[in-house]
Amino acid sequence: MRRQVLWFFSVLCLSSVLGQVSYSIPEEMAKGSLVGNIAQDLGLDVKRLQARRARIHTGDSTEYIQLNKEKGLLVVKERIDREALCGQTTPCALHFQIALESPIEIFPVTVEITDINDNAPVFQKDEKNIEISESAVIGSKFMLEKAIDLDIGRNGLQSYTLKPNDNFILKLHGQSDGVKKVEMILQKPLDREKKEFASLLLTAVDGGEPQKSGTMQIHITVLDANDNAPVFTQTIYKASVKENALKGTIITKVSASDADKGSNGEVSYVIGNGVIGSLDLFHITEDGQLILNGPIDFEKARNYEIDIEAVDRGGLSDSSKVSIDVGDINDNSPVINMISSSNSVGEDSRSHTVVAVMSVNDPDSEENGKVRCVINKNIPFALTATSSNLYSIVTDSDLDRETASEHNITVSCSDEECPPSPAASLSPYRSLT
Repeated sequence: MRRQVLWFFSVLCLSSVLGQVSYSIPEEMAKGSLVGNIAQDLGLDVKRLQARRARIHTGDSTEYIQLNKEKGLLVVKERIDREALCGQTTPCALHFQIALESPIEIFPVTVEITDINDNAPVFQKDEKNIEISESAVIGSKFMLEKAIDLDIGRNGLQSYTLKPNDNFILKLHGQSDGVKKVEMILQKPLDREKKEFASLLLTAVDGGEPQKSGTMQIHITVLDANDNAPVFTQTIYKASVKENALKGTIITKVSASDADKGSNGEVSYVIGNGVIGSLDLFHITEDGQLILNGPIDFEKARNYEIDIEAVDRGGLSDSSKVSIDVGDINDNSPVINMISSSNSVGEDSRSHTVVAVMSVNDPDSEENGKVRCVINKNIPFALTATSSNLYSIVTDSDLDRETASEHNITVSCSDEECPPSPAASLSPYRSLT
């Protein structure tokens, strides 16, 4: 996978210094809100910051933070929604560089975005209908919908309540993905002749201040005779699928059995609501085959945790989980971004004078994302890696303007899947006396 970029420069005496500056701000701050005093934190006065043409470099990312050169401050440029930016990933941070010239200096900056309680728990459905046999035994369990809260930590979903709870109690089970499985447990026998219908209110609450909640109505119809609930053969199924798998690919098959006979022993399968959007990406057949239903992207999600329910005709149910690992393919090319470059350099410049700085990134993982960069030979310049994804072009030997006043420089970057090819060229290069 390859990318090509062309630019022009000449040589002056430059240097490159790398330092790390970090800030932390809450999400949803108003535009213009202060992030930090970058001039002070870099040890520069405002006039020097302006004279050295300070600027922010974000690569291909959206620029949420801007530099106020008049005051030497970093301020919020665009509204930052932590959930839209990072989802459930934590910590959530913006990464960019402050670039200075004369001499060139690059300062990596990290701004951590902390969560606020701006989302309430939400059920995907307003109500759920359950049919339960009056012969259901004490301890029979019925799977309930899980609420989704986009916030994390204490601001995320914390607990559930069920009212009235004359016949049922709630039981929560922690799962590997941190989400609690919600079961309604029968604690008092049902009598269809006394009460054929019941309506319960399931409430999900978070731990924020102020506390937020969401509700779902549960309608219960009491039926006759169903003594056994379905039972999955496994509590968790593990599967994998490549990110370029076609729609219709069978990912795995789940299976549950029910000891009842006839219609009460017939089991159907449904996908729960554990992951937003999972119903668009996957579907399950009547015989338990989990099918890929839409495009998946390793760079967006490396794993999916899918809740599967097995329900019999009497309303009894069991649940299992399918953990799907998404396999990466080499579907991304290295991306080259020029951070800073000079227009000229003196022929008396010292060795290792920096003339350009660039960043190179490949969103693929492991071997697919390893990038190798080289520079063309027989020129008085060298390519050096200043960090995992930053490269500098520096003078490597004496410059002689009378011998060569211009140089063409080609930087070639490629990932591990193919040999290096031209990815960046500097031409012409001019030496100054």
